[in-house]
Amino acid sequence: MFDKTRDTKRLTNYFEAFFPIGANPDGISVTRLGYTEVEDEMHALFVRMAESEGFTTYTDEVGNTYAASSMAEPYILVGSHLDSVVQGGRYDGPAGVIGGLLLMVLLKEAGLDIPLRVAAFRCEESSNFGCATMGSGLITGALTAEKVQKFKGRDGVPFTEVFTRRGHSLTPKMISGLKAYFEIHIEQGKVLEETRTQIGVVTSIAGPRRFSIELRGLAEHSGATPMGMRADALCAAAEIILALEKIATAEPDSVATVGVVHNTPNALNVVPGLTQIGVDLRSITNDSLDRMESAMRTTVQSICEERGVFPTISFTSGTAPVALSPVLIDRLSESAERLGISYRRMPSGAGHDAMEFPPLCDTGMLFIPCEKGISHNGLEQASLEDLLEAVYVLFDTVTRI
Repeated sequence: MFDKTRDTKRLTNYFEAFFPIGANPDGISVTRLGYTEVEDEMHALFVRMAESEGFTTYTDEVGNTYAASSMAEPYILVGSHLDSVVQGGRYDGPAGVIGGLLLMVLLKEAGLDIPLRVAAFRCEESSNFGCATMGSGLITGALTAEKVQKFKGRDGVPFTEVFTRRGHSLTPKMISGLKAYFEIHIEQGKVLEETRTQIGVVTSIAGPRRFSIELRGLAEHSGATPMGMRADALCAAAEIILALEKIATAEPDSVATVGVVHNTPNALNVVPGLTQIGVDLRSITNDSLDRMESAMRTTVQSICEERGVFPTISFTSGTAPVALSPVLIDRLSESAERLGISYRRMPSGAGHDAMEFPPLCDTGMLFIPCEKGISHNGLEQASLEDLLEAVYVLFDTVTRI
Protein backbone atom coordinates (compact mmCIF):
# COMPACT_ATOMS: atom_id res chain seq x y z
CA MET A 1 0.00 0.00 0.00
CA PHE A 2 2.82 2.39 0.90
CA ASP A 3 5.98 3.08 -1.06
CA LYS A 4 8.60 3.76 1.62
CA THR A 5 11.38 4.62 -0.82
CA ARG A 6 9.24 7.20 -2.63
CA ASP A 7 7.80 8.65 0.58
CA THR A 8 11.18 8.91 2.32
CA LYS A 9 12.45 10.85 -0.69
CA ARG A 10 9.48 13.20 -0.41
CA LEU A 11 10.22 13.86 3.25
CA THR A 12 13.88 14.41 2.42
CA ASN A 13 12.99 16.99 -0.23
CA TYR A 14 10.66 18.82 2.15
CA PHE A 15 13.26 18.96 4.91
CA GLU A 16 16.09 20.01 2.64
CA ALA A 17 14.02 22.92 1.38
CA PHE A 18 13.57 24.19 4.95
CA PHE A 19 17.17 23.58 6.06
CA PRO A 20 18.80 26.89 4.97
CA ILE A 21 16.16 29.16 6.54
CA GLY A 22 17.40 30.73 9.76
CA ALA A 23 20.71 28.84 9.63
CA ASN A 24 23.35 30.15 12.03
CA PRO A 25 27.04 30.71 11.19
CA ASP A 26 27.97 27.55 13.12
CA GLY A 27 26.49 25.56 10.23
CA ILE A 28 24.59 23.33 12.64
CA SER A 29 21.83 25.23 14.43
CA VAL A 30 18.94 27.46 13.34
CA THR A 31 17.22 30.45 14.91
CA ARG A 32 13.64 30.95 13.71
CA LEU A 33 11.94 33.10 16.32
CA GLY A 34 8.18 33.49 16.36
CA TYR A 35 6.68 36.46 14.50
CA THR A 36 9.94 37.40 12.78
CA GLU A 37 10.87 37.57 9.11
CA VAL A 38 12.69 34.25 9.40
CA GLU A 39 9.54 32.52 10.64
CA ASP A 40 7.68 34.27 7.80
CA GLU A 41 10.05 32.58 5.34
CA MET A 42 9.23 29.19 6.84
CA HIS A 43 5.51 29.79 6.45
CA ALA A 44 5.88 31.10 2.90
CA LEU A 45 7.78 27.96 1.93
CA PHE A 46 5.10 25.76 3.52
CA VAL A 47 2.48 27.56 1.43
CA ARG A 48 4.48 26.99 -1.78
CA MET A 49 4.93 23.31 -0.93
CA ALA A 50 1.24 22.78 -0.23
CA GLU A 51 0.09 24.65 -3.32
CA SER A 52 2.52 22.69 -5.49
CA GLU A 53 0.72 19.55 -4.27
CA GLY A 54 -2.61 21.04 -5.33
CA PHE A 55 -3.93 22.01 -1.91
CA THR A 56 -5.76 25.18 -0.85
CA THR A 57 -3.89 27.46 1.58
CA TYR A 58 -4.99 30.29 3.84
CA THR A 59 -3.87 32.31 6.86
CA ASP A 60 -5.92 33.10 9.96
CA GLU A 61 -6.17 36.33 11.98
CA VAL A 62 -3.07 35.63 14.06
CA GLY A 63 -0.80 34.49 11.20
CA ASN A 64 -1.14 30.71 11.46
CA THR A 65 -0.94 29.08 8.03
CA TYR A 66 -3.08 26.19 6.77
CA ALA A 67 -3.17 23.78 3.86
CA ALA A 68 -6.47 22.03 3.14
CA SER A 69 -7.45 19.06 1.02
CA SER A 70 -11.04 20.24 1.36
CA MET A 71 -12.81 23.15 3.06
CA ALA A 72 -15.61 20.83 4.18
CA GLU A 73 -16.48 20.55 7.88
CA PRO A 74 -16.06 18.85 10.23
CA TYR A 75 -12.41 18.25 9.40
CA ILE A 76 -9.34 16.63 10.92
CA LEU A 77 -6.54 19.05 11.76
CA VAL A 78 -2.89 17.97 11.86
CA GLY A 79 -0.55 20.64 13.16
CA SER A 80 2.74 21.74 14.65
CA HIS A 81 5.02 24.78 14.46
CA LEU A 82 7.83 26.18 12.30
CA ASP A 83 9.64 28.45 14.77
CA SER A 84 12.60 27.42 16.91
CA VAL A 85 14.49 28.40 20.01
CA VAL A 86 17.69 30.42 19.69
CA GLN A 87 20.35 28.11 18.19
CA GLY A 88 17.84 25.29 18.02
CA GLY A 89 17.49 22.20 15.87
CA ARG A 90 15.76 21.59 12.55
CA TYR A 91 13.33 18.82 13.55
CA ASP A 92 11.46 20.30 16.53
CA GLY A 93 8.20 21.53 14.95
CA PRO A 94 8.81 21.19 11.20
CA ALA A 95 8.73 17.38 11.48
CA GLY A 96 5.04 17.60 12.40
CA VAL A 97 4.14 20.07 9.67
CA ILE A 98 6.03 18.15 7.00
CA GLY A 99 4.58 14.87 8.21
CA GLY A 100 1.09 16.35 8.04
CA LEU A 101 1.66 17.54 4.49
CA LEU A 102 2.83 14.09 3.39
CA LEU A 103 -0.22 12.54 5.08
CA MET A 104 -2.49 14.79 3.04
CA VAL A 105 -0.64 13.83 -0.16
CA LEU A 106 -1.01 10.12 0.62
CA LEU A 107 -4.74 10.44 1.32
CA LYS A 108 -5.19 12.30 -1.96
CA GLU A 109 -3.26 9.67 -3.93
CA ALA A 110 -5.32 6.93 -2.29
CA GLY A 111 -8.50 8.65 -3.50
CA LEU A 112 -9.82 8.99 0.05
CA ASP A 113 -12.22 11.89 0.53
CA ILE A 114 -11.34 12.76 4.13
CA PRO A 115 -11.54 16.49 4.94
CA LEU A 116 -8.11 17.20 6.40
CA ARG A 117 -6.10 20.35 7.01
CA VAL A 118 -2.51 20.89 8.10
CA ALA A 119 -1.66 23.83 10.35
CA ALA A 120 1.67 25.57 10.80
CA PHE A 121 1.23 27.48 14.05
CA ARG A 122 3.07 30.65 14.94
CA CYS A 123 5.38 31.15 17.91
CA GLU A 124 5.08 27.81 19.71
CA GLU A 125 8.40 28.42 21.44
CA SER A 126 8.68 30.95 24.26
CA SER A 127 12.10 32.15 23.06
CA ASN A 128 10.96 35.46 21.59
CA PHE A 129 8.16 36.71 23.84
CA GLY A 130 8.51 34.54 26.93
CA CYS A 131 5.18 32.85 26.19
CA ALA A 132 4.66 29.51 24.46
CA THR A 133 1.98 28.26 22.01
CA MET A 134 0.92 31.80 21.11
CA GLY A 135 -0.47 31.06 17.64
CA SER A 136 -2.52 28.06 18.74
CA GLY A 137 -3.35 29.61 22.10
CA LEU A 138 -4.96 32.72 20.61
CA ILE A 139 -7.28 30.79 18.26
CA THR A 140 -8.36 28.31 20.93
CA GLY A 141 -9.04 30.88 23.64
CA ALA A 142 -6.20 29.69 25.88
CA LEU A 143 -4.57 33.11 25.38
CA THR A 144 -6.48 36.38 25.44
CA ALA A 145 -5.64 39.96 24.51
CA GLU A 146 -5.41 40.77 28.21
CA LYS A 147 -2.91 37.99 28.87
CA VAL A 148 -0.53 39.00 26.08
CA GLN A 149 -0.40 42.71 26.95
CA LYS A 150 2.70 42.29 29.12
CA PHE A 151 4.84 40.36 26.63
CA LYS A 152 7.79 41.90 24.79
CA GLY A 153 10.11 40.42 22.19
CA ARG A 154 13.82 39.90 22.63
CA ASP A 155 14.24 43.23 20.82
CA GLY A 156 12.07 45.00 23.42
CA VAL A 157 9.11 45.56 21.06
CA PRO A 158 5.75 44.82 22.73
CA PHE A 159 3.82 41.85 21.35
CA THR A 160 0.79 44.09 20.80
CA GLU A 161 2.86 46.40 18.60
CA VAL A 162 4.13 43.45 16.57
CA PHE A 163 0.53 42.36 15.99
CA THR A 164 -0.63 45.83 15.02
CA ARG A 165 2.26 46.19 12.58
CA ARG A 166 1.41 42.87 10.94
CA GLY A 167 -2.32 43.51 10.76
CA HIS A 168 -3.16 40.60 13.08
CA SER A 169 -6.00 40.55 15.61
CA LEU A 170 -5.67 40.04 19.36
CA THR A 171 -9.34 39.03 19.41
CA PRO A 172 -9.46 36.45 16.61
CA LYS A 173 -12.38 34.24 15.78
CA MET A 174 -12.12 30.89 17.57
CA ILE A 175 -11.14 27.97 15.41
CA SER A 176 -14.17 25.79 14.68
CA GLY A 177 -15.37 22.81 12.67
CA LEU A 178 -12.84 20.44 14.21
CA LYS A 179 -13.49 16.71 14.29
CA ALA A 180 -10.10 15.85 15.81
CA TYR A 181 -6.60 17.26 16.21
CA PHE A 182 -3.35 15.29 15.76
CA GLU A 183 0.30 16.24 16.11
CA ILE A 184 3.52 14.42 15.27
CA HIS A 185 6.62 15.59 17.14
CA ILE A 186 10.10 14.45 18.07
CA GLU A 187 10.14 13.10 21.62
CA GLN A 188 12.76 15.60 22.90
CA GLY A 189 13.84 12.88 25.32
CA LYS A 190 15.59 9.52 25.10
CA VAL A 191 12.94 7.01 26.22
CA LEU A 192 12.04 5.78 22.71
CA GLU A 193 15.66 5.46 21.64
CA GLU A 194 16.73 3.72 24.86
CA THR A 195 13.83 1.24 24.66
CA ARG A 196 14.26 0.73 20.89
CA THR A 197 10.65 1.76 20.26
CA GLN A 198 9.57 3.29 16.96
CA ILE A 199 6.56 5.33 18.06
CA GLY A 200 5.33 6.98 21.24
CA VAL A 201 1.56 7.35 21.69
CA VAL A 202 1.22 10.36 23.97
CA THR A 203 -1.23 9.99 26.84
CA SER A 204 -0.87 13.39 28.51
CA ILE A 205 1.12 16.61 28.40
CA ALA A 206 2.77 17.83 31.57
CA GLY A 207 1.85 21.21 32.96
CA PRO A 208 4.58 23.58 34.14
CA ARG A 209 4.55 25.89 37.13
CA ARG A 210 7.30 28.46 37.10
CA PHE A 211 8.60 30.58 39.94
CA SER A 212 11.15 33.25 40.62
CA ILE A 213 12.77 32.96 44.04
CA GLU A 214 14.70 35.94 45.38
CA LEU A 215 17.08 35.23 48.24
CA ARG A 216 18.30 38.29 50.10
CA GLY A 217 21.31 37.79 52.37
CA LEU A 218 24.11 40.21 53.18
CA ALA A 219 27.03 41.11 50.93
CA GLU A 220 30.21 41.21 53.04
CA HIS A 221 33.95 40.90 52.67
CA SER A 222 34.80 37.28 51.89
CA GLY A 223 38.04 37.36 53.87
CA ALA A 224 36.86 39.23 56.97
CA THR A 225 33.49 37.51 57.54
CA PRO A 226 33.72 34.20 59.48
CA MET A 227 31.83 31.26 58.03
CA GLY A 228 29.42 31.01 60.95
CA MET A 229 28.45 34.69 60.69
CA ARG A 230 27.46 34.81 57.03
CA ALA A 231 24.07 35.25 55.38
CA ASP A 232 25.19 33.82 52.05
CA ALA A 233 22.36 33.99 49.50
CA LEU A 234 24.14 31.77 46.98
CA CYS A 235 24.73 28.99 49.52
CA ALA A 236 21.02 29.10 50.34
CA ALA A 237 20.26 28.84 46.63
CA ALA A 238 22.59 25.86 46.31
CA GLU A 239 20.79 24.02 49.10
CA ILE A 240 17.40 24.84 47.58
CA ILE A 241 18.45 23.60 44.14
CA LEU A 242 19.56 20.24 45.54
CA ALA A 243 16.42 20.00 47.66
CA LEU A 244 14.23 20.57 44.59
CA GLU A 245 16.00 17.72 42.84
CA LYS A 246 14.98 15.38 45.68
CA ILE A 247 11.42 16.73 45.80
CA ALA A 248 10.85 16.01 42.11
CA THR A 249 12.52 12.59 42.26
CA ALA A 250 9.95 11.53 44.87
CA GLU A 251 7.03 12.32 42.53
CA PRO A 252 6.09 10.05 39.59
CA ASP A 253 6.35 11.56 36.09
CA SER A 254 7.57 14.86 37.54
CA VAL A 255 10.63 17.05 37.16
CA ALA A 256 12.08 20.17 38.73
CA THR A 257 14.70 22.36 37.10
CA VAL A 258 16.56 25.47 38.16
CA GLY A 259 17.76 26.81 34.85
CA VAL A 260 18.36 30.43 35.84
CA VAL A 261 20.69 31.80 38.51
CA HIS A 262 21.46 35.51 38.93
CA ASN A 263 24.03 36.27 41.61
CA THR A 264 24.83 39.71 43.06
CA PRO A 265 27.36 41.26 43.31
CA ASN A 266 28.99 38.22 41.65
CA ALA A 267 32.47 39.23 42.78
CA LEU A 268 35.18 36.79 43.82
CA ASN A 269 35.91 38.49 47.15
CA VAL A 270 32.34 39.29 48.25
CA VAL A 271 29.86 37.03 50.04
CA PRO A 272 26.82 36.85 47.74
CA GLY A 273 24.16 39.17 49.10
CA LEU A 274 21.36 38.61 46.58
CA THR A 275 20.61 35.56 44.46
CA GLN A 276 17.62 35.00 42.20
CA ILE A 277 16.77 31.59 40.77
CA GLY A 278 14.16 30.51 38.24
CA VAL A 279 12.31 27.29 39.06
CA ASP A 280 10.41 25.12 36.57
CA LEU A 281 8.20 22.40 38.11
CA ARG A 282 6.43 19.98 35.73
CA SER A 283 4.11 17.03 36.16
CA ILE A 284 1.27 15.25 34.41
CA THR A 285 -1.10 15.71 37.39
CA ASN A 286 -2.17 18.77 39.37
CA ASP A 287 -1.84 16.78 42.60
CA SER A 288 1.86 16.21 41.97
CA LEU A 289 2.36 19.87 41.11
CA ASP A 290 0.56 20.87 44.31
CA ARG A 291 2.75 18.60 46.41
CA MET A 292 5.95 19.81 44.77
CA GLU A 293 5.00 23.45 45.14
CA SER A 294 4.07 22.96 48.80
CA ALA A 295 7.31 21.10 49.52
CA MET A 296 9.31 23.77 47.68
CA ARG A 297 7.79 26.61 49.72
CA THR A 298 8.32 24.79 53.02
CA THR A 299 11.90 23.87 52.13
CA VAL A 300 12.83 27.37 51.00
CA GLN A 301 11.55 28.88 54.25
CA SER A 302 13.39 26.29 56.38
CA ILE A 303 16.72 26.70 54.60
CA CYS A 304 16.54 30.47 54.62
CA GLU A 305 15.64 30.66 58.32
CA GLU A 306 18.65 28.54 59.19
CA ARG A 307 20.96 30.71 57.08
CA GLY A 308 19.56 34.14 57.98
CA VAL A 309 18.43 34.77 54.41
CA PHE A 310 15.10 36.36 53.48
CA PRO A 311 13.20 34.70 50.60
CA THR A 312 10.54 35.99 48.25
CA ILE A 313 8.76 33.39 46.11
CA SER A 314 6.86 34.71 43.09
CA PHE A 315 4.71 32.61 40.74
CA THR A 316 5.53 33.69 37.18
CA SER A 317 3.52 31.41 34.88
CA GLY A 318 1.92 28.01 34.53
CA THR A 319 -0.54 25.79 32.74
CA ALA A 320 -2.47 22.77 33.91
CA PRO A 321 -1.51 19.27 32.77
CA VAL A 322 -3.56 18.04 29.83
CA ALA A 323 -4.93 14.53 29.27
CA LEU A 324 -5.30 13.52 25.63
CA SER A 325 -8.26 11.62 24.19
CA PRO A 326 -8.49 8.00 25.46
CA VAL A 327 -10.35 7.10 22.26
CA LEU A 328 -7.57 8.42 20.01
CA ILE A 329 -4.88 6.90 22.22
CA ASP A 330 -6.52 3.53 21.62
CA ARG A 331 -6.97 4.16 17.88
CA LEU A 332 -3.35 5.22 17.38
CA SER A 333 -2.16 2.19 19.37
CA GLU A 334 -4.35 -0.12 17.28
CA SER A 335 -2.98 1.40 14.08
CA ALA A 336 0.61 0.81 15.19
CA GLU A 337 -0.25 -2.81 15.97
CA ARG A 338 -1.99 -3.27 12.61
CA LEU A 339 1.11 -1.99 10.81
CA GLY A 340 3.56 -3.96 12.91
CA ILE A 341 5.19 -0.82 14.29
CA SER A 342 6.49 -0.94 17.85
CA TYR A 343 5.01 1.65 20.20
CA ARG A 344 4.62 2.61 23.83
CA ARG A 345 2.13 4.84 25.60
CA MET A 346 3.92 7.66 27.33
CA PRO A 347 3.46 11.17 28.76
CA SER A 348 5.07 14.28 27.30
CA GLY A 349 7.19 16.33 29.66
CA ALA A 350 7.40 19.19 27.15
CA GLY A 351 4.56 21.46 26.08
CA HIS A 352 3.13 21.40 22.56
CA ASP A 353 0.42 23.06 20.48
CA ALA A 354 -1.61 19.89 21.08
CA MET A 355 -2.18 20.92 24.68
CA GLU A 356 -4.49 23.75 23.53
CA PHE A 357 -7.00 21.54 21.68
CA PRO A 358 -8.57 19.05 24.17
CA PRO A 359 -11.23 21.58 25.26
CA LEU A 360 -12.36 21.80 21.61
CA CYS A 361 -12.04 18.28 20.19
CA ASP A 362 -10.53 14.83 20.62
CA THR A 363 -6.75 15.25 20.54
CA GLY A 364 -4.01 12.72 19.80
CA MET A 365 -0.25 12.93 19.52
CA LEU A 366 2.61 10.77 18.28
CA PHE A 367 6.29 10.94 19.20
CA ILE A 368 9.23 9.76 17.11
CA PRO A 369 12.69 9.15 18.58
CA CYS A 370 15.37 11.81 18.50
CA GLU A 371 19.02 10.88 18.69
CA LYS A 372 20.31 10.72 22.28
CA GLY A 373 17.25 12.69 23.33
CA ILE A 374 18.90 15.94 22.23
CA SER A 375 16.55 18.80 21.36
CA HIS A 376 16.57 22.61 21.43
CA ASN A 377 20.11 22.22 20.16
CA GLY A 378 21.76 22.27 16.75
CA LEU A 379 22.78 18.64 17.29
CA GLU A 380 19.11 17.60 17.27
CA GLN A 381 18.61 14.66 14.88
CA ALA A 382 15.69 12.42 13.97
CA SER A 383 15.21 9.68 11.40
CA LEU A 384 12.94 10.42 8.46
CA GLU A 385 12.17 6.69 8.40
CA ASP A 386 10.75 7.01 11.92
CA LEU A 387 8.76 10.07 10.86
CA LEU A 388 7.41 8.08 7.93
CA GLU A 389 6.24 5.32 10.29
CA ALA A 390 4.35 7.95 12.32
CA VAL A 391 2.72 9.27 9.14
CA TYR A 392 1.62 5.74 8.23
CA VAL A 393 0.16 5.21 11.71
CA LEU A 394 -1.75 8.46 11.41
CA PHE A 395 -2.92 7.53 7.90
CA ASP A 396 -4.41 4.31 9.26
CA THR A 397 -6.04 6.14 12.17
CA VAL A 398 -7.67 8.98 10.21
CA THR A 399 -9.22 6.50 7.82
CA ARG A 400 -10.99 4.84 10.76
CA ILE A 401 -12.46 7.74 12.72
